[in-house]
Amino acid sequence: MSDPVDWRHRLANRFTTPTAKVLSKTGVTPNTLTVMGFLVSVAAGILIALGHFLAGGLVVLFAGAFDLMDGPVARVTGKTSRFGGFLDSTLDRLSEAAVLAGILAYYAYNQGTWESLLAYGCFVGSVMVSYLRARAEGLGIKCEVGVFTRVERVIVTSIGLMVGQWVGQAIPVMLGIITVLAFLTVLQRLVHVQRSEKP
Repeated sequence: MSDPVDWRHRLANRFTTPTAKVLSKTGVTPNTLTVMGFLVSVAAGILIALGHFLAGGLVVLFAGAFDLMDGPVARVTGKTSRFGGFLDSTLDRLSEAAVLAGILAYYAYNQGTWESLLAYGCFVGSVMVSYLRARAEGLGIKCEVGVFTRVERVIVTSIGLMVGQWVGQAIPVMLGIITVLAFLTVLQRLVHVQRSEKP
């Protein structure tokens, strides 16, 4: 059975590499794409806080496209760098924080206590998934395992927001799904690192 991580990478490369080659001809830099993705995510958070869920969900997807393309453009143009990867990881976390802050702000303003707590739990789980990968790689252990990475979180968040424009409980359900699967991924990564130390 093939590694699901490798399957994800092959599928992503099939779609992103041709687009990256086109973008590389425009002169846009990978870091510019990274920063633009973050700014678009902030715009999505503002829309969500104001209750514009459909627009917010679409903008989250748009921001995700920037996040998907900065790495491939870096590889195609030969502009990969340690700082670029560091900036990408930093702004990815801030992008997720901006979107979830928008959700939390909306429910806090509308007295949705348990929905606000779900948004907070979702943020903690998402950050921990990324933190464990960074910490493991700091120990020299590759750690991309898990059922729910950033790509899946972006897709589910977008769908939940767009459906939430018409179905009142769609967003809390989406938050619950992300929270549970994020913490499942945390557990998977803990187990992976523990097993990687065995002789």
